[in-house]
Amino acid sequence: MSYWTDPPAVRRTRVLDAGGIARVAVRLLDEGGTEALTMRAVASALGVAPSSLYSRVRSLEDVLDLALDSALGADAPVQEIVQASATGAAVLDELLLHHFRHLRRHPWALQVLPRRALRGPHHLALSERLCTLLVQEGASDPLAASYALSNLVIGSAMTGALEAEELSTPVDTHLAPVYARLHGTGAASGEEVLRRGLAALRASFTGTSPGVLSRGPDAP
Repeated sequence: MSYWTDPPAVRRTRVLDAGGIARVAVRLLDEGGTEALTMRAVASALGVAPSSLYSRVRSLEDVLDLALDSALGADAPVQEIVQASATGAAVLDELLLHHFRHLRRHPWALQVLPRRALRGPHHLALSERLCTLLVQEGASDPLAASYALSNLVIGSAMTGALEAEELSTPVDTHLAPVYARLHGTGAASGEEVLRRGLAALRASFTGTSPGVLSRGPDAP
């Protein structure tokens, strides 16, 4: 059951609004992760009794649905591309890279994403824009391509938190000699690896050359 596909009945409409609950939830999640998000903590931040939350949501899962979509809607770089009319491979690549950065800024989202189908308005707008761009690029299977590219972004964001540890932790040269040799030469940053992966994966669906991913003005 999802807040977006099966919305709860609204009671006492003047007490709370879903947007206020979502913004407080995002703040709590950004500050303390999923362990910090409880109905009591949300109610306390809003200055109401925990029972008052149930005038808008059924459970903590509804709050997570609201928080996920609210955080994405507040991400200006993502929304700028979602709402723009520009087309082309560079736009597609930048949209995916900005989504990667969004997930890195909100690591709690990576724990929540696998638990639900994303049907909030901002996630639907992102999916619509991604599919539209892939159709315009001539992808042989735009939906499969959107899933593949999104999964690469999500997986890269999940492992990105271990990037520093991965590069600093030594490798046993007897157990993995080739890996150890390559590991010692250094590696591209996680975002650069993602750029290469996105270009290659996109090209496999569109039948074009991977090319070079464009770098936006705020790219590191």
